[in-house]
Amino acid sequence: MPLYEHVFISRQDLSNAQAEGLVEHFSTVLADNGGKVVESEYWGVKTMAYKINKNRKGHYALLRSDAPSAAVQEMERLMRLHDDVMRVLTIKVDKHEEGPSVQMQKRDEREGRGDRPDRGDRGGFRR
Repeated sequence: MPLYEHVFISRQDLSNAQAEGLVEHFSTVLADNGGKVVESEYWGVKTMAYKINKNRKGHYALLRSDAPSAAVQEMERLMRLHDDVMRVLTIKVDKHEEGPSVQMQKRDEREGRGDRPDRGDRGGFRR
């Protein structure tokens, strides 16, 4: 079966338990349609770059799934109809990465963050 990663944003006025309940709800939707959730992560409340439906923040969650396309389409359809879900992004991947996602890693654990040669002279600006 194909592998997918789903990120969705839910409304900021939900409690953490309600936001995590949405993760479980959509995991069962996938399971009922012949798929399975390999891993799920709740990233917490984060500030968005722009307002969506008058909300400046939202609850972010990630689902990594192994499901047929019909199950993914049904889950996305139900997410679009759900009042608490503001945005959904689904990506088909070749394989799932091991370990936590980049959002869950600590800043000092991330690879390749400070060694960019194009940022050495701060772009010509002097202080």
